[in-house]
Amino acid sequence: MFDRSKHTILLTGATGYVGGRLLQLLETDRAEPGKPYRVRCLARRPAYLEKRVGPRTEVAQADVLELDSLHKALKEIHTAFYMIHSMGDSGTFEETERRGAENFARAARENDVKRIVYLGGLGEDDEDLSPHLRSRQAVGEILRSSGVETIEFRASIVIGSGSLSFEMVRDLVEKLPVMITPRWVSVKAQPIGIRDLLDYLHQAIHLKPGQSRVFEI
Repeated sequence: MFDRSKHTILLTGATGYVGGRLLQLLETDRAEPGKPYRVRCLARRPAYLEKRVGPRTEVAQADVLELDSLHKALKEIHTAFYMIHSMGDSGTFEETERRGAENFARAARENDVKRIVYLGGLGEDDEDLSPHLRSRQAVGEILRSSGVETIEFRASIVIGSGSLSFEMVRDLVEKLPVMITPRWVSVKAQPIGIRDLLDYLHQAIHLKPGQSRVFEI
């Protein structure tokens, strides 16, 4: 079982919306008073992130596209959160995400990481998926094939104040009495609140050891 006094959590994507909120939760968790989580954040530019973390949080310089840099960051890690997504719309982002996931999976296995927690996208494997969602599914498959126990959460739209998409929609609704919308707004989705998403991610730390699993949330 996870022991806060002995085990360290690695968090990637701490500068993003979900990753940043998860970092705050881990740094301020009051479930076990006096037993804070030991957290290490991975960052390509540590100087930027160091200003945003608490005094007990370590920041390690690494890039998932550079395998050698990952070994030091993943040393003595129990649970690693993989929260890295490329939102570029060029034709190379799927290859970039694949390379990053393969490097991370290999480094995690070679450094005896016990568990990877990955936030992917909600969608049936046999659907005609968009390139971004198809890439999310592929990353999950790569991490699971590493041999390291992988917990993959598949989520759709995340609702929560502070996110760029949420604030943009709220701003439009409040300022425009009428607007013409594109056809994709009629596509049905299964959104999840940010607090519920964070709770799932948090609880994944303490799941009993087992096989890799996929949870649609």
